[in-house]
Amino acid sequence: MKVSIITVCLNSEKTLPDCIQSVRNQSYQDIEYILVDGRSSDATISIINKNLDFISHFICEPDRGMYDAINKGLKLASGDIVGILNSDDVFAGNDAVEKIVKCFKEHETDAVYGDLVYTDAATPDKIVRYWKSKPYKRAHFLWGWMPAHPTFYIRRDLIMKYGYYENHFYTAADYEFMARYLFKHKCSATYLEEILVNMHTGGLSNGNLKRRLRANRRDYLAMKKNNIPFAFIVSILKPLSKLHQYKNSLLAQASRTLTRKPAIKYLELEQGSRQLENVEVLT
Repeated sequence: MKVSIITVCLNSEKTLPDCIQSVRNQSYQDIEYILVDGRSSDATISIINKNLDFISHFICEPDRGMYDAINKGLKLASGDIVGILNSDDVFAGNDAVEKIVKCFKEHETDAVYGDLVYTDAATPDKIVRYWKSKPYKRAHFLWGWMPAHPTFYIRRDLIMKYGYYENHFYTAADYEFMARYLFKHKCSATYLEEILVNMHTGGLSNGNLKRRLRANRRDYLAMKKNNIPFAFIVSILKPLSKLHQYKNSLLAQASRTLTRKPAIKYLELEQGSRQLENVEVLT
């Protein structure tokens, strides 16, 4: 089973080396790695050129935003399944892709998603948010739920059937994409209870209140387009459903450190369950 991984970037010299290396480090070998650059003006192109031995396809040209660039990558993809790894994200472990493929095979599912850790952009070892997902039910969309997009992998033949990202939704394009496939077209999905990706804070839809309100309206339009009932109410519930992902009170200011190994370190408990070291797991 071939896996196509798409990374889009623009002036990403500070984070792209770690991103590429995390793909290189994967134990699963049948990977098609696609890099789409929006014509960077810093050292990004130089970094890419040093990794051309590993990169399957490379595009460098202006685009109309991140999701337009992702669509360019999707049109080049030839894998059985496809996922996105942003240029400031890294896989949480060297076996992340291997676990994703195993999940696809064992469950014969259309899509797989997992858990996501947000780290502070200025202090990458500090965990500021832990997006722990839950087993898939289509009805979760009625309460504003969505999978963590950086962990979302889907069969490529479905993309050929139901279409690419719709760039005009801007920051809500990832939500619209997943709602279209999972809610509107009732594709199946399986939750892989593993942290798959470490992501720096400061994404397109994160930020100040004005930006969040603008993103919320786009969420509402995406819900209406994909026939999610009571879209206005659900669009309000969507950001509220994420509040539990943040640390509370003084713990929010406490330093939570990740191990510097590629994979997040786990502690094995006597009962056979697992917990993250130095991370408060919120569900």
